[in-house]
Amino acid sequence: MIAIIDYGVGNLFSLKSSFAAIGQEAVVTSDKEVIEKAERILLPGVGAFEDAAKKLKESGMADVVKEQAAKGKPLMGICLGMQLLFEKSYEYGEHEGLGLLKGLICPLAEDIRKDLKVPHMGWNGLDFKGEKHPLFKYIQEGDCVYFVHSFYAKNCEDSTIATVEYDADVTAAVAKGNVMGCQFHPEKSGETGLAILKSFCEMTGKEGALC
Repeated sequence: MIAIIDYGVGNLFSLKSSFAAIGQEAVVTSDKEVIEKAERILLPGVGAFEDAAKKLKESGMADVVKEQAAKGKPLMGICLGMQLLFEKSYEYGEHEGLGLLKGLICPLAEDIRKDLKVPHMGWNGLDFKGEKHPLFKYIQEGDCVYFVHSFYAKNCEDSTIATVEYDADVTAAVAKGNVMGCQFHPEKSGETGLAILKSFCEMTGKEGALC
């Protein structure tokens, strides 16, 4: 069973529907006991980093996520949920993240041509980095996924497993041990997104705990 963490931010039920589409049980929950019993955890997120980080902490879910990650349970962050996995964000200020991955969340507009639109919105083909990660077991390099974001992860080369080109190499997916993240929305990325979620559902944590 997959626990989709409910802390007041995220496309919770569209994610649940995506798991249902691939025959996987998922529950939307903020119950610590349910999360502890789950085989895998998904951290969603949309909106502003500061607000999401605050809600995650105030709900008690920040500690739960870190505890479960330390135990080796597969954890995936999606969109803002991925950004929350990092050390710090510079989205309209300076805000602390969960610190599960090394790196910073920075404004995309500062690193791309001024004529390109921000937010970065639409479909882009994935460029794999290093050896193909198990998260991409059922897809091919160049397969397209859907993005909507104005900030992105930097200084995270040790965990980057895929990028997309948007004038700059934009971090698209990251993984370090049992902790993974997608800047794009698998639940909005058609068959490719469902294939990635299917791969996540096969993660066992045997890759080794990050913490």
